[in-house]
Amino acid sequence: MSYIFTSESVSEGHPDKICDQISDAILDECLKSDPNSRVACETLIKNNTVIVAGEITSKANVDYESVARKVVKDIGYIEDDLGFTSSGFEFQNLISEQSKDIDAGISGDEVLGSGDQGLMFGYACKETPELMPLPIALAHKLMLKHADVRKTKGLGLRPDAKSQVSVEYDSNYQPKRIDSIVLSTQHSDDLNLENLREIVKTQIIDSCLPEALLDSETKYLINPAGRFVIGGPVGDCGLTGRKIIVDTYGGMARHGGGGFSGKDPSKVDRSAAYASRWAAKHVVASGLAKKCEQVVDTDSRPICFNLVFCF
Repeated sequence: MSYIFTSESVSEGHPDKICDQISDAILDECLKSDPNSRVACETLIKNNTVIVAGEITSKANVDYESVARKVVKDIGYIEDDLGFTSSGFEFQNLISEQSKDIDAGISGDEVLGSGDQGLMFGYACKETPELMPLPIALAHKLMLKHADVRKTKGLGLRPDAKSQVSVEYDSNYQPKRIDSIVLSTQHSDDLNLENLREIVKTQIIDSCLPEALLDSETKYLINPAGRFVIGGPVGDCGLTGRKIIVDTYGGMARHGGGGFSGKDPSKVDRSAAYASRWAAKHVVASGLAKKCEQVVDTDSRPICFNLVFCF
């Protein structure tokens, strides 16, 4: 029996992804100067306000506000009519140092624990060259192309956007065809829906999706809700770590619940998930399995890979 599986992605200008990028940029600046930095950085944005909070212990001297403004500028929030701009937002810093109790479990010369309990998954499959599930891989490609077209051609596209791809699988669990594509993008006030839909279809969708998987029954839903002028953090509050399924396998594999962004490698939510992906990917790449899900659980003891599920 065939079935349909759907995954979504979001653009770099989506409110939650803005927050992820700010948190990660602050982490990167800390690690550049001090590889032993302990960083747990969260970001919240709403309207024209950016708040960073969390715990950071580092020898690095980082100007958090400048880092945040550069991220927002690079994304493309520079026009005043967006209501949120890199030069104009209010910035609040609520960062303190890491708890000494947490640090005691992850610092020192002896065999160290993970610092926290956790459940992390890694997954790989042969559906794409990057060994990722096809629905999430295509959804990501649409958002990368959206950013490229917006930044190089403009065409009235604005930073906030989402994509969703539904793939029909056959009874052998192999991708058969693309059933539907949804792409919603913020746009300028003077761009009407008819022209917007033509731009998105010809400039973004047609150049991203494999023709062999498209047919006369494939559905294209472009801004199906209609007008999308008010977007970004003016339209929705953004928060770090709220796109964990977008960040992993689009729902094709299980997820332990921990986010990645703003966390240094001592945080197993990130490092063990990356290690699990690495292990699963090599199982598939070596030909041992068509699909592999790697599971890691931790408590205060050293991290242990405890299960591999292959088929």
